[in-house]
Amino acid sequence: MILKEISHIKTISAFHRMHGLLQPDHPLISIIDYNDFQYPPDMNTIKWMLDFYTVSLKKVPYGKVKYGQQEYDFDKGVMFFTSPKQIFQIELDVSQTKELSGWILLVHPDFLWNTALASTIKKHDYFGYAVHEALFLSKKEEDLLNQIVRHIKQECQANLDNFSQSIIVSQLETLLNYSDRFYQRQFITRAITNHQILDRFDALLEDYFTNDSITSKGLPTVQYISDQLNISSSYLNTLLKSLTGTSPQQHIHEMIIDLTKEKLSITNLSVSEIAYQLGFEQPQSLSRLFKAKTKQSPLEFRSSLD
Repeated sequence: MILKEISHIKTISAFHRMHGLLQPDHPLISIIDYNDFQYPPDMNTIKWMLDFYTVSLKKVPYGKVKYGQQEYDFDKGVMFFTSPKQIFQIELDVSQTKELSGWILLVHPDFLWNTALASTIKKHDYFGYAVHEALFLSKKEEDLLNQIVRHIKQECQANLDNFSQSIIVSQLETLLNYSDRFYQRQFITRAITNHQILDRFDALLEDYFTNDSITSKGLPTVQYISDQLNISSSYLNTLLKSLTGTSPQQHIHEMIIDLTKEKLSITNLSVSEIAYQLGFEQPQSLSRLFKAKTKQSPLEFRSSLD
């Protein structure tokens, strides 16, 4: 399959036109039933970039739909979220499109202007997840979210007045807060898989710090680790916080501190030599990090061992 250039959709009205839909009731927010969609024949070769937020719930009564490199069984509701300018690709068997049900909610950032949600929406990490890091819903969860979306749709189709925006935004906040709760439930119910990811994270770090080429590569980044794990950095952040209460960057720092303590304890290497071995360009950076985490300088820690 040969991918074409990115298809950049700037407005919700343009999204409607591309899928053979009537113009939206409101130019900045829309809820579309997947039964009404017309799919481009070359859809599977397109990479998409939208200038607005999407929240999507899809169901297929049989078969699988491919998102990224993962295949999902859609006999239950599956949600995914995208943020403005996020690039993604979806693969769907053309024979399944007539059986696809569910909805997609489109919200332009301008609709949120001058509301608290304009800033807080960025705190919902799942808008930064890759499309294959979907949220799987139980029937009860699905029914609850469908009810909220029906209320939003009814409000969008009503005559707009001075209360419309605040009512719709309030419903959006409720929808996103429930999504947070359900994602947290998913992290808990998939504890074994998530711990396996954490084990792989630790193994990657250990391999990285023991590799002779670390001095040329520098310190490992969260993006490097998430790329190696084939998950988004946002998903890794939420996963790690649910398991350990720490962020990926904090986890990297903790391993650096442990390795520094080990080298200070069992070798005669200077702090500068240890810093260079761990990928620091400046020894002072290691000293500052060590003191911030342990309340001691590296030399004070070494002296305390005597």
